[in-house]
This record gives sequence, structure tokens and C-alpha cells, in this order.
Amino acid sequence: MHQTVLLREAVDALVTRPGGFYVDGTFGRGGHSRYLLERLDAEGSVLGVDKDPAARAEAEQLARLESRFSFFHGSFADLPGELRRMGIDAVDGILLDLGVSSPQLDDAERGFSFLQDGPLDMRMDTTRGETAAQWLSRAGVDEIAEVLKEYGEERFSRRIAAAIVAARDEQAITSTGRLARVVSEANPKWEKHKHPATRAFQAIRIKVNRELVDLQELLLAALDMLRVGGRLVVISFHSLEDRLVKRYMRDMARGEQFPPGVPVLDSAHNRRMRLVGKAVRASADEVAANVRARSAIMRVAEKIS
Repeated sequence: MHQTVLLREAVDALVTRPGGFYVDGTFGRGGHSRYLLERLDAEGSVLGVDKDPAARAEAEQLARLESRFSFFHGSFADLPGELRRMGIDAVDGILLDLGVSSPQLDDAERGFSFLQDGPLDMRMDTTRGETAAQWLSRAGVDEIAEVLKEYGEERFSRRIAAAIVAARDEQAITSTGRLARVVSEANPKWEKHKHPATRAFQAIRIKVNRELVDLQELLLAALDMLRVGGRLVVISFHSLEDRLVKRYMRDMARGEQFPPGVPVLDSAHNRRMRLVGKAVRASADEVAANVRARSAIMRVAEKIS
């Protein structure tokens, strides 16, 4: 069963106006959206967003029961266009719960897990785009190695990429089980308590779903979507995501920087956001109940100008 990570912490940080309009940028199975609706009054409303058709089915059920909820099937990177279509100038808060969800990992047919054998798909939106198998069937060693290094921080990226290309030349790699075996055999140094295919699967999933690209696009557009006093709350599950979020929030809070010794008014820094509290991690009790929460880290920033 799916357990929403940092449920109360995220919603508590997000809601500044009970009658406001909020975006749950990664609806998943609706945990944050449902609790968010509980926290809002009759004037408040929530827009759920998700690429996953399974999330869409769950969201459509919620929309039939709750008039304050609506849903957009797509990437949160496309939020600016969707908000314009809805006639909404600004929102009171945007919540992002990044990465892959437990239901996606647990369904072998989705192709996210190296622990279960299934079709090598990995798409969050199974209605469009290229599968992991299709990408691996055409990408060269250099491209695969670059993805493994950049998105998986894989030390042996070129060695593993070469093994993937050699294996596919013998027979197409179409299952998660075969990819996991090829990667594991090519990895010369297995990390303790970590499957040797972990980094490669993460990297390929991020590539197939444009996860970091979409996140960067959302961050660039966030200030224009938020009203003054509105908040951006982001829950990350690996260092690549968190690094982008941390840097963005820090830069928006610091504003423009000038050379040392240059006399400038504080207003010249043009600070656009303020950081709200420190980074939040799941409690020991939550981690004990849900191991996925172990790597979660939440950051919050509020638009001030």
C-alpha cells in the first residue's frame, strides 16, 4: 500500500491561506491532495497534476467526489500553460513530491524495478514517449555512458554502457531482469547494501521521463506562477533533485550578488523568495513505517516580491 511521505509536514508548510488555490504537482495516489483539501475551507481548491495514467484514474474518482479538486494529466513543467487555460493568474502554493512512487515500483509491468522481471518500459506516462527499451536499442555507448554518469552518478558508466551495447547486439534488451543482469555483471565494485543496478536504473528512468529537465523548467517558472506570499514545497529523494532545488531556493533568497566592497542598498539585491525553516527529513517513526521515507528531504521557500 502506498504511504505518502512527509504528509503533514508538507501540507502544513504549504498552506498559508485556507481559501487559496494550490497545486499538487505530483498527485500520485492523492495522499497530499486529500489532506490538503481537509485543511482548506469551502473557498479553497486544489489542482492535481501527474503524468501517470493510473494517477489520472485515481484523481478522476476524487474529482467526482470533491468539487474543489480538478486534475491535469501531464507534466508539472506544463503548469504555466494549463493555468493560463484555466484563467488562473497566480496560485497560493505548489507542492512537488518527486521521483517514482511505490505503486509504480511495485508493478513489474511498469519496468521501474530491477528486483522484478517485467517489460523494460520505465515511462511514467505510458500513453506517450519512448520506452527505456527503445532508447537503449538506439543509443550509442557515449550517450548511454553520459546518462549513467550524469543522472546516476555511476562510476563505471562507460564500462556498463559498453556492456549494454554488446548485449543488445546479441539480442535486444527488452526486460528489466536482463538489463539488471547485464549491468550487475559489468559493475566491478558492488556497493554494500545497494543493488549493483540501482544507479543505472535511476539514470535511465530520469532520462526516459525528463525528470530533471522538467524540474528545471518548473523552477524557472515558479515565481511567475506564485502570488506574493505563496510557497513552493519540494520533497526530493536523491541528491540530483535536491541539489537543483537547494541551489534555486538559495539563489532566489540571496538575490543578485555584487563584487565585494561595492556599496549597494539592500533593495538592490532584488530578493524574490525567503527560505522557510531548514530542510526537513522524515522522523524515525515514519522511516520505520515506510522505508522509502529514509531518503526524503523537504525544502520550502516563500515568494516575497
